[in-house]
Amino acid sequence: MKYIDYYKVLGIDKNADEKQIKKAYRKLAVKYHPDKNKGNKQAEEKFKEINEAYTVLSDPEKRKKYDQYGHDWEKFQHSGQGAGANYDFGGAGGYGGFKFGGGGTQFEFGGDSDFSDFFNMFFGGSGRGFTTGRSARATKGQDYSAIAEITLEEAYHGTSRLIELGGKKIRVKFKPGVKNGQKLKIKGKGAPGRNGGSPGDLYIEVRISNNTGFERNGTDLRKKLDVDLYTAVLGGEMEVETLDHKKVKIKIPAGTQNGKVFRIKGKGMPKYNMSGSYGDLYLVTNILIPKNLTAEEKSLFEKLRDLRK
Repeated sequence: MKYIDYYKVLGIDKNADEKQIKKAYRKLAVKYHPDKNKGNKQAEEKFKEINEAYTVLSDPEKRKKYDQYGHDWEKFQHSGQGAGANYDFGGAGGYGGFKFGGGGTQFEFGGDSDFSDFFNMFFGGSGRGFTTGRSARATKGQDYSAIAEITLEEAYHGTSRLIELGGKKIRVKFKPGVKNGQKLKIKGKGAPGRNGGSPGDLYIEVRISNNTGFERNGTDLRKKLDVDLYTAVLGGEMEVETLDHKKVKIKIPAGTQNGKVFRIKGKGMPKYNMSGSYGDLYLVTNILIPKNLTAEEKSLFEKLRDLRK
């Protein structure tokens, strides 16, 4: 069995930190990904080797064990150290292939992959444990993780994305009111278990983009309301469009000051898993001062100023 220098595989120094390891892995994973090298067996093997190296070096416990015993694997194997014992370092390895599509964007994330004999000797095959006993334990499959990007409007109405996972397509639904950073769990859609173990799970982290002009704070929304000077001074009525593109009318009292806040109840974000329940919409006035006054307008403003004196 051949020793594998995982640092050399990723092209990094032995003192590389977490960010350097991740950066090197991502660069090589893109270069040797099977989708870009179809039919190229050498690239496929290189891709597996890169994933194996990242599995070890990105995990502090595995990296420590590798640094301690890697070069002396033959001595370690026959020394009797840990014979019949199990050392569980947690986590799982490998990055292979499922695709996350939707909105013209496609993401690729990790799956389970084959490991070398060298890796199996140290980490028990799946990367879940260090096993030197005779029988292999049933282990749960690796969890998959992905990031889904949706818009604030999609978060308001609810939406879905299509995942291609192991040749099968799965539609993931995002309920109205889903939050930025929220993680959704889809049970049993991770990597297959080993030795009769249960499959892993799929975790999807939601990232919400926003170019609507509304600011979200929990279930409430906040928006700037431009009010012309004459309406602010004399009062009047304004029509406002909410996030769901509906129109609501609000009364602007005479003498409204800049920065005044109007609350419109029930026109904020839907409350997650609470059908029919919504937060509120807060409108903050921004008084617009007229520019480029005509001579007559300027004269009238001067008269008003003198009257106020």
